[in-house]
Amino acid sequence: FVFLAHVAGRRRGQAEREFTVEVEAIGRVRHKNLVRLLGYCVEGAHRILVYEYVDNGNLEQWLHGDNGPVSPLSWDARMDIVLGTAKGITYLHEGLEPKVVHRDIKSSNILLDKRWNSKVSDFGLAKLLGSDSNYVTTRVMGTFGYVAPEYASTGMLNERSDVYSFGVLIMEIISGRCPVDYARPPTEVNLVEWLKKMVSNRDYEAVLDPKLPEKPSSKALKKALLVALRCVDPDSQKRPKMGHAIHMLEVDDFPYRDVSLAASFTSLSSSQSGHLCIRVRRNGQSRCIRV
Repeated sequence: FVFLAHVAGRRRGQAEREFTVEVEAIGRVRHKNLVRLLGYCVEGAHRILVYEYVDNGNLEQWLHGDNGPVSPLSWDARMDIVLGTAKGITYLHEGLEPKVVHRDIKSSNILLDKRWNSKVSDFGLAKLLGSDSNYVTTRVMGTFGYVAPEYASTGMLNERSDVYSFGVLIMEIISGRCPVDYARPPTEVNLVEWLKKMVSNRDYEAVLDPKLPEKPSSKALKKALLVALRCVDPDSQKRPKMGHAIHMLEVDDFPYRDVSLAASFTSLSSSQSGHLCIRVRRNGQSRCIRV
């Protein structure tokens, strides 16, 4: 698999140095849920990244392509893809020094093998973040619909930006919908806002991809939705780290109390005991409901 890029302008020399440093660092990455970078080439304004070949296409094709009325991706397969992707991103954020912020987590960058194992690919936009840095300021890159709002507005990038994109990806996997779809009614164009509204109305099953071969249990669906919503919290500091997201996805005895969320949904947070809290507002007062 080959990724091509083009750099022009007076900053070409600096861009070449940054590109070489970052690609050499990424080239040392080894993880079963990351596509291996085999090599690269710099020639003038052109950049080439060469990746290992993964033989079952990408997640976007299987979610949105013409694959018949019933998806080959079962609920369990989708959750395995979510978990594998989370483990790959966690390794980038927490297993390396300097850490790697991918900057373009999306379904087309999740490659799948014949057993539906996921591999995060395309590090062409990745940035390195040292342990002494809380963020790096960079030109806003990424894909519309997946980009964290604070990064889009300020250019300040850190690993929480990837967490937001991962949350959008979970929603996409659950619903089979694109993050932004102008073919849908105005209230459904933005996947994040639509799904928040559906959850606040307790209309959980209506968010499921109609092509799913079978429905998940109510408990499994609610767990996945809550993890996704936590990851897209508008306050980046309230988003979980990827390691915490993995813990929430893997725990079997996920405590969920079926409560009415007809009140306005504001945010999700984590209590000291590790439970999830949905913060709602009723009669002008805000309170946290533990789930």
